[in-house]
Amino acid sequence: MRLRPFAALSAVAVTALLLTGCGSSDTAAPTPTGSAAADLCDAAAKPGEASDSVKVDGAVGSPSTATFSTPLEPKELQVTVLDEGDGPAVKAGEFVSYAMTAYSAEDGKELATIGYEPGQFLPSQLSPDTVLGQVFGCGHVGKRVVAAFPASDTAQAEVYVLDLLGTVPTAAWGEPQAAPAGFPKVELAENGSPKITIPEGEEPPTQTEVATIKKGDGYTVQKGDYALIQYTGVRWSNGETFDSTWDKGSPIAYPTTNYVQGFQKALEGQTVGSQVLVVIPPAEGYGEGKINEADLKGETIVFVVDILGAQTPAAAPAQ
Repeated sequence: MRLRPFAALSAVAVTALLLTGCGSSDTAAPTPTGSAAADLCDAAAKPGEASDSVKVDGAVGSPSTATFSTPLEPKELQVTVLDEGDGPAVKAGEFVSYAMTAYSAEDGKELATIGYEPGQFLPSQLSPDTVLGQVFGCGHVGKRVVAAFPASDTAQAEVYVLDLLGTVPTAAWGEPQAAPAGFPKVELAENGSPKITIPEGEEPPTQTEVATIKKGDGYTVQKGDYALIQYTGVRWSNGETFDSTWDKGSPIAYPTTNYVQGFQKALEGQTVGSQVLVVIPPAEGYGEGKINEADLKGETIVFVVDILGAQTPAAAPAQ
């Protein structure tokens, strides 16, 4: 799934800033290795006359002001590093948070500033095969670059000042909270993958029940937001797992309104960094009916959901 954080900008912006890997995938995320790190360094675009000519004011981590002689007419992507950053080194396969200010290369006017406030960008996965990987390459958190993008058949040339703000874990990092009595038990593997145990002999609830078992301190997810999540779902009737992003190898990101009503309740109002345990009866799941192995009709379902990031509809892609 390719996410477009700001549909108002051009197709160049779409191509430039977004990765595959934020959405659903049946393939595992790249494993950070020495070779992958080297590939990420090799993927970094080179500076050129256009990117070198851009003067930038403002501290890393806050919106920039860029000035340059217009028009700039780069023939290929050019990237000039303004600050290498002094935070942790980033690796291929990691999810990162970033922010940017975009300018028209034709007249120097600012087009947008986005990512410096919570809820404006989803975390994205660094890869040598994506343009975001080419923009940031390898390096450290705190890196700032100028990227000059060439014009295409459908878009003008554009200039971006981008900041690499941090890395984002693929498991919830909030403060642990005790689940209420009667809820399923959750045990976490070293990588954060949950094992869910249904309480023996307990009848399932007749209404959706939600418990926050890790409380994050990030942005609060609103109705319709895109949420980047990990989850595992099991059947109440036998405790068997029927779906898990942990098994598929990568988080997914969709609007909260894409899910069944009970799952939606588990996301909306929660903070980024939280882990949520939700028990969903058929009425707010997949409907009433006879429980069978073919589908989830009639089944009370249980999820553990890790909320890794969120993006408001205003910044979300047109689908």
